[in-house]
Amino acid sequence: MICASLRQTPCTVFHVKMYFEFLHSESIEDMGYSMSKLEAETELLDGSSSNHGATESARHNIPSHFLDHEIAQLTKLRSGPHENISRILPGKREVPVSTFKMLAAREANYSGRGRFSKADSCHVLSKYLPVNGPWIVDQMATRAYVSQFSADGSLFVAAFQGSHIRIYDVERGWKVHKNILAKSLRWTVTDTSLSPGQRHLVYATMSPIVHIVNVGSAATESLANITEIHDGLDLAADEDDSFGIFSVKFSTDGREVVAGSSDDAIYVYDLEANKLSLRISAHESDVNSVCFADESGHLIYSGSDDNLCKVWDRRCFRAKEKPAGVLMGHLEGITFLDSRGDGRYFISNGKDQAIKLWDIRKMSTKSTCNMMFRHYEWDYRWMDYPPQTRDLKHPFDHSVATYKGHSVLRTLIRCYFSPEYSTGQRYIYTGSHDTCIYIYDLVSGEQVAKLEHHGSTVRDCSWHPHYPMLVSSSWDGDVVKWEFPGDGEEPVPPKKKPIRRRHFV
Repeated sequence: MICASLRQTPCTVFHVKMYFEFLHSESIEDMGYSMSKLEAETELLDGSSSNHGATESARHNIPSHFLDHEIAQLTKLRSGPHENISRILPGKREVPVSTFKMLAAREANYSGRGRFSKADSCHVLSKYLPVNGPWIVDQMATRAYVSQFSADGSLFVAAFQGSHIRIYDVERGWKVHKNILAKSLRWTVTDTSLSPGQRHLVYATMSPIVHIVNVGSAATESLANITEIHDGLDLAADEDDSFGIFSVKFSTDGREVVAGSSDDAIYVYDLEANKLSLRISAHESDVNSVCFADESGHLIYSGSDDNLCKVWDRRCFRAKEKPAGVLMGHLEGITFLDSRGDGRYFISNGKDQAIKLWDIRKMSTKSTCNMMFRHYEWDYRWMDYPPQTRDLKHPFDHSVATYKGHSVLRTLIRCYFSPEYSTGQRYIYTGSHDTCIYIYDLVSGEQVAKLEHHGSTVRDCSWHPHYPMLVSSSWDGDVVKWEFPGDGEEPVPPKKKPIRRRHFV
């Protein structure tokens, strides 16, 4: 009966393994696994607690906020169990619900569906965070800047300061699928993006030329214009060619590329027409991050060193040549943006040491209303963040929520929503200058995990779209994977933190 029922569930092999390991264990530690702090502290599972950076009881670490907003309800709908499963008394619900109870309720058909819904599956899977390990994927002598899974999770891209971009075949034991030696590198590979069909990769550097590589070709070694052609997409046109690109992204249909630059502008390149289709003088300082808001490609989000996030609607831009709206709240520059994919919500990482969650319906129509708060000298490239500024708040903060605990220094550190398929985008995760990876609960704001291994700044990290696996890349040159439950191999021992040095980025 149990096996027959398990066959009805997505990711069946993973669920079966979790189920039987769960039944035969006496505690989470005995399983050798790590679970979300929020799940462990419900004491539904023998009162055990997570063993990765989440060992203190929530009773002694009250969240700084509990999100009371529409997105909180949407997140609960995506990652919460059926009400008949979670109800313990009339009018009272139990959340989170243990995995054992979820499986038992499915056997008894409490939901009336005879199977797990997508939200039920997310509720189970989202408890099992990718926190065990890490295991080495690759090690290089130069800093690792980029970590990115492909949309289907079959490929993984890592980019290094020493001109190398490596694409790994995740499903073939992380074998190197493509070893790319970048063309005309200036300083480092700042960003990469895989096309939706995983046929092409674009990469950017501190140059106005974005290069595109055929990932699907037979050759493993791709030396720029020696073994393979790396076509150049010239964003400079007739403009000044002294700027560089910080951020580059494919559109969902793969027909366009959007880029953010050091000349305060946003560029959109039409790949089918092979020409620059739009240039927006977007900000008053470097545009460090850009992305499309959703599948339509009409809306573009941008974040800049002028402390502002902006929303651009291409359907009406040519008539107004102004942003659709401005979002204020960060006290320092924005390093990265990630869209929830619904054309409404996104998150941003800021040099004010905070991640902010935004609802674009709360944006302002004024583009010049940003206030200058700095009454101190500070450069994030080599100085620590001034302690006296940590409690400052923007008087016109448009953000829905703020998440703190990580460190944003030295480089443009990235943050993301966790995958929709396995977690219902229940979490936010980020790299950090303090060598760790942080995972926050979106609704409660609670830090649910802190992963420690690297010996230097973690600039980027990527969560597998379907499985509990996270890969991080660091300035120590290591690219490592974190998993639940792990592959049975011995993990890499944690590195000692190095002596802090000054960096210029």
